[in-house]
Amino acid sequence: MFHGRRVKKAVLTAAVAGCLTLSASVNAYAATPAEYSVIGGDSLFKISGIFSTTVESLMKDNNLTSAYLDIGQVLAVPCDTYTVIKGDTLYLIAKKFKIPLDNLRRANNIYSDALNIGQILNIPGRPVAETGQTDRYETDQTGINSGSSYTAEELDLLARLVHAEAQGEPYDAKVAVGAVVMNRVKNSSWPDSLEDVIYQKSGGYYQFTPVVNGWINKPAGTDAVKAAKDALNGTDPSRGAQFYYDNQTTNAWILSKPVSVRIGTMVFAY
Repeated sequence: MFHGRRVKKAVLTAAVAGCLTLSASVNAYAATPAEYSVIGGDSLFKISGIFSTTVESLMKDNNLTSAYLDIGQVLAVPCDTYTVIKGDTLYLIAKKFKIPLDNLRRANNIYSDALNIGQILNIPGRPVAETGQTDRYETDQTGINSGSSYTAEELDLLARLVHAEAQGEPYDAKVAVGAVVMNRVKNSSWPDSLEDVIYQKSGGYYQFTPVVNGWINKPAGTDAVKAAKDALNGTDPSRGAQFYYDNQTTNAWILSKPVSVRIGTMVFAY
């Protein structure tokens, strides 16, 4: 847990002003409005993953001062869009743009095969797993979404941190600890890999106490592994927090941070 040192959730519809629409008939791009309506279980981290952007960019583009989301809240998202023509199917469109069918469904909240001519679809960016990286988790093996960009070693490391930091805390607190790490990875102010975030040293101090006292090396319990997987999948009970601490701290610097949520004895902050 952080003790005075910097510690680094509906409906998908057609896609933000400035997104490009691919006209099937003329094979050209044109500007069109684009929107994403938040559904239950969403977080900025999860949405950023669907549309290959960052939490920071989503907050800036939507003038958000908090990472907390309401179901039905409409967000501007960066993506291309495509206008359905006769003969189109979701499978063929996904194949055309070289993206997983599941990603296309998620980006448009379409879980049947019905399409209408003239319907505008969001075309999300290609996930990391589609750009050449290998040795990644798949849903049927680990519970991590297909296309996740995190390895077995990273899952284990995150689970060990969660175990060390949140033993005895509610499950949501465990997930939130993992989410804080993921929020840092997605933020340009912090290192861009999970391992580098956890082992970051700033001003002569490690960011996470378990790294200092060696508890990071203890095996993770079942709940911690599950919580780490949830965090890697984008679940974020911390509501976008980048810091956390226990409710007994008296450190003025960390207490000055805006609080996002309190879970058990843990406080999560921006």
